[in-house]
Amino acid sequence: MSGSDGSGPAGRDHPFDAAVALKPADTGDGTYTGATHPAYANMVGPYGGITAATLLEAVQCHPERLGVPVSLTVNYAGPVADGEFTVSARPSRTNRSTQHWSLELTQDGRVITTATAVYAARRDTWADTEATMPDVPEPEAVPVTPMPDEVQWAKNYEMRFLDGALPALEGAPESPDSTTMLWVRDAPARPLDFPALASLCDVFYPRVFLRRGQAMPAGTISLTVYFHADEAVLADHGTRPVLARARSNRFGRSYFDQSACLWGTGGELLATTHQLVYFKG
Repeated sequence: MSGSDGSGPAGRDHPFDAAVALKPADTGDGTYTGATHPAYANMVGPYGGITAATLLEAVQCHPERLGVPVSLTVNYAGPVADGEFTVSARPSRTNRSTQHWSLELTQDGRVITTATAVYAARRDTWADTEATMPDVPEPEAVPVTPMPDEVQWAKNYEMRFLDGALPALEGAPESPDSTTMLWVRDAPARPLDFPALASLCDVFYPRVFLRRGQAMPAGTISLTVYFHADEAVLADHGTRPVLARARSNRFGRSYFDQSACLWGTGGELLATTHQLVYFKG
């Protein structure tokens, strides 16, 4: 299920659609129920990108939704346990051109994740893009890079690394640069929509792994996505891969940040994303 705006038909037989599926609660107040999906399991709880996608899906499904998403901020207050959860979606304020949303994911009466989203009616205006898509080989020219078997959620993505692939987690050298760049799309291939794009914005493994050449405890605390694509751009993109590039600006005192850009194969900037990550080590 993927919203009522035509960005993706409901009912596709795809693990992503099953993972973000929500059912309206009997209360009729913008409350939905869902459940974690084993295909998107991570080390502790589900993959953060699928949680972000599920929260956005709650707005996509909401009968009061107006426009399309322009931003989403997700704050991971604690790990989501395997099993059922509840998502509440409430329009905090609706103006002529924007709509502001407050969201919560709860389990057993406890708040696990909070989020805000901004939706807008996008209109044609002057436009320019300063973030230029790098000159890279076409996706078909880059081999698929398998991720470790224990990283369950990564099996749902076709990843073709151009730079900064996951280092061998034993004996790898430290890197002076945290940049990773790859072609990536859902596996099996699936038409791109807003929830799927939100999930792709968290597809990067922790930057500290690359810098230190080793795995260590790490987890996203806060993730923000800015959507630059509209429905027409996503429909035109279809099932083709996205070029995703991420790097950190600062590591220290238990946290690092990450900034990333995601481009379509035609060079269209689809989204930019920023996150704050906790690490220990």
